[in-house]
Amino acid sequence: MARLSLFPAAAWLRQTTPSSLRADLLAGLTNAAIVLPQGVAFATIAGLPPEMGLYTAMVTAVVAALFGSSMVMVSGPTTALSALLFATLEGIAVPGTARYVELALLLTLMVGLFQIVAGLARLGGLVSFVSHSVIVAFTAAAAFLIGISQLAAVFGIRVEGGGNVIERLHGVIAAADGVNPLAVLIAGATFVTVAGVQAISPRLPGFLIALAVGAGVAAATGAAGKGVAMLGAIPAALPGLTLPTFRWSDIALLAPGAAAVALIGLLEAISIGRTFALRRKEAFAPNQEMVGQGLSNTIGGFFNCYVGSGSFTRSGVNAEAGARTPLSAVMSSLFLAAILLVFGRYITAIPVPAMAGLIVYVAWRLIDRKEIRHIVKTSRPETLILLLTLGAGLLIELDFAIYVGVIASFSVFIYDSAHPSLRVSAPVEVPGGRRKFRNADLHRVPECPQLVSVRLDGPLYFGSIEHVEAEWKALRAKRPGQVHVIFYLKGVGKIDLSGADFLIQSIRDIRAAGGTFRIVALFPPLLECLRRFHVLDELDEGALQISKGDAVSAAVHCLDRGICAGCTSRVFTECADLPQPAVAGAVSATI
Repeated sequence: MARLSLFPAAAWLRQTTPSSLRADLLAGLTNAAIVLPQGVAFATIAGLPPEMGLYTAMVTAVVAALFGSSMVMVSGPTTALSALLFATLEGIAVPGTARYVELALLLTLMVGLFQIVAGLARLGGLVSFVSHSVIVAFTAAAAFLIGISQLAAVFGIRVEGGGNVIERLHGVIAAADGVNPLAVLIAGATFVTVAGVQAISPRLPGFLIALAVGAGVAAATGAAGKGVAMLGAIPAALPGLTLPTFRWSDIALLAPGAAAVALIGLLEAISIGRTFALRRKEAFAPNQEMVGQGLSNTIGGFFNCYVGSGSFTRSGVNAEAGARTPLSAVMSSLFLAAILLVFGRYITAIPVPAMAGLIVYVAWRLIDRKEIRHIVKTSRPETLILLLTLGAGLLIELDFAIYVGVIASFSVFIYDSAHPSLRVSAPVEVPGGRRKFRNADLHRVPECPQLVSVRLDGPLYFGSIEHVEAEWKALRAKRPGQVHVIFYLKGVGKIDLSGADFLIQSIRDIRAAGGTFRIVALFPPLLECLRRFHVLDELDEGALQISKGDAVSAAVHCLDRGICAGCTSRVFTECADLPQPAVAGAVSATI
């Protein structure tokens, strides 16, 4: 397991060259142009002042770049975390108020501390146990919540906030009489523009172009004087050090939501970091990244930032723009700060419906329809996880949905581990004239009337013993004459005392029936478990084999020759050396 580093940036800073510096500068400038409207949009989703999205894009990106593990991932505000923060806080305080901002900063600090502790505890591998379907469903639920929460701005109406997706949609329908056509026009123009630009060339600054179009439509129609709301001014200042104020009771109030946000943030960052590390054939340390993300949120909480994580959009742009090192993320933050200082005052010309149209587009793109169809078509357990998570997100609460998904993931994992496959295998002819062991029931291949090869795929421990014993009893009842057993421990890394007791009792039962019991095992830790739990003491000499071929060669010497003389199956190659049946037709084969 990789060791955590106090300052991992030292490694890549030493490798910086003039060539890599130029590449990182260009990638950073490209990223800054993209994140400006994104930061404003994501802060709006979170119910926070627009400048907080930009501050988060600056501070979080720098800290995560210096203390994380990925070479090209860029951190900052994300859609899913913005929506989850909004869902967590809106029932406690009114979005946009000082109290709401106060809670958002406290939540960010708590998320950062949770993530740091998780990284120090080396829980990076544990995060991987959360099913991919959870993330797909959670993101889809967040997208519905985001999209519907923006409908009031799209239609230029006032709707009470709060509630699940169904309740929000009902509120919009109830207020439909007050729709402002100009707001719909501006939102529609913005949506169509960003969708068209992204379809033509994702490298173009589609968000900026779409906002310019929306602002142009608003200016041409005099929308500001006709009831269309405009964004407020963004302070032309950099984030400053601020000590969050809070009540001690707020910590207990926010703890469940903070844990959910921390988990989603880590899942986002680790999945993105691993994806790009594999593509670029670079090393990636999940635990280091968890610490880096935690530090970025903890430090960001003191600089008017809200919770952030790895951004797939910004990371993708960063990689496509030719970034070499995390210095590109640092440069992006510096360029964004300069842009904010120079152009921040012009943000007031952007109409709120234009921002809403942009956010609806983001929500629409968040729903991975192709992956949802793939999950539904290929896996029932994953489909169940997806439906439970999505249902909880749509009908209950978004932060509760992640817990439902995690519990469902672990439940499926535990169920699968408690139901390993116990199957009979027999040789079947394959191209080339050779034979391979295949599932005897599935392929309906002939079996030896005396010798049975049983294959266990999965763990043999206290949780699976009940299922394995039931399968074993059913197998023995169906094949009472096959008293010579080859037990192949496929996929069994280790066994516990319960598993060893099962094997010992099975060996004794087969021996009592006048048969022999052979175990095929290769994995050294498994062999050590068999030795430590005295399973090997129960086996006859030479009954532990490293291949099914060796086991069959040894087992055929114990078969009843009288039964062999009347057998026409001739399943194994070794059958050629046994007494021949009266009917010709033996088939020579190799295993």
